[in-house]
Amino acid sequence: MKYANINLGKNVEIDPSSTVNNVIIGDNVRIAKRCSVFGSPDNLLEIGSDTYIGMNSLLNGFAARLTIGCNVSIAQNVNIMVDSGPNASKVLQKIFPVDKRPVTIGNHAWIGTGSIIMPGVTLGDYCVVAANSYVNKSFDPFTVIGGNPAKLLRTFTEDEKKKMIEE
Repeated sequence: MKYANINLGKNVEIDPSSTVNNVIIGDNVRIAKRCSVFGSPDNLLEIGSDTYIGMNSLLNGFAARLTIGCNVSIAQNVNIMVDSGPNASKVLQKIFPVDKRPVTIGNHAWIGTGSIIMPGVTLGDYCVVAANSYVNKSFDPFTVIGGNPAKLLRTFTEDEKKKMIEE
């Protein structure tokens, strides 16, 4: 792999078994074991400060922009992708074109283990994704979502929102 465009903030920890390329990583970010985190020269993947990426996770920002906010918790075995389709078969692409769209994960989001985030998704600030969810549409801030496909499970109460924002 050719390493390029790696901009690391202060106090960043990346396990040696993980790979990063074409990224802008904020301060105090931790990337656990066996992760693959990459953008492209045209689409630098951005990770905000104080974010954690759990082991065996894949953050694919190659074909479009992938932006991860600050204070985001990504559990193990999470797959976030900005493109999906039969990229090796031009014939199948006539029926199933490759979907290439940006993904944005808001600040203070929490993505549960085994979840898949598909192209074109925006998750608002304080969005919680239940474990093993398949997220193929966007959700507002202060929501809890889950399932296959993911659906709204609940929104945070006004009291809960106040507690979170008070920091």
